[in-house]
Amino acid sequence: MEALGKNRVIPVLVIEDAAWAKDLGNCLMDSGIDIVEVTLRTPASWQAIEMMKQIKGLCVGMGSVSRDSDLDRGSNLGIEFAVSAGFRSDLVAKARELRIPYLPGVATASEVLAGLGESLDELKWFPAETLGGITALKAISAPFPTTRFIPTGGINQENAAQYLAEKCVLAVGGSWMFPKSAMAEKNLTEIARLAVLASKLN
Repeated sequence: MEALGKNRVIPVLVIEDAAWAKDLGNCLMDSGIDIVEVTLRTPASWQAIEMMKQIKGLCVGMGSVSRDSDLDRGSNLGIEFAVSAGFRSDLVAKARELRIPYLPGVATASEVLAGLGESLDELKWFPAETLGGITALKAISAPFPTTRFIPTGGINQENAAQYLAEKCVLAVGGSWMFPKSAMAEKNLTEIARLAVLASKLN
């Protein structure tokens, strides 16, 4: 989790065309961000991960993990961390077996307790804004003073700093530096502008 602590903003990428994955990765690096989570939400995801893994210095993880086979395939590609939207103890065990740093998602106190039962100190909190935002995070984190959270879901340039100011927050994840219009137009200039702003939150 060292890379997550150093990079307090984790770009979350949903990509439809892997052909420009390296361009996106280099754009992030040039903008001061050396980490990316590629979500397994599109057919292009795996190829994008392969291409981004070729970029020296870029920490590449995968998100939306839901099966053991995702972790097996990611391990073969050398991914550096994995993230899920929810919590399943079998995925925690599989990630440990493969020595992959793993962030399962939680939304309730019971799920946080389940994470503690698996000796997990860092958990994704999702979907952050839908769950009630910073006020809700303060309430849910209070009984768990040793747990650090990575909120995602509705995080943007405007509210990210407020989340990062909370002691319980290790980092935030978001896709605001990849707006749909810029992705559709392959507008690296706009993506770079937003990534530079995001990098200043680190």
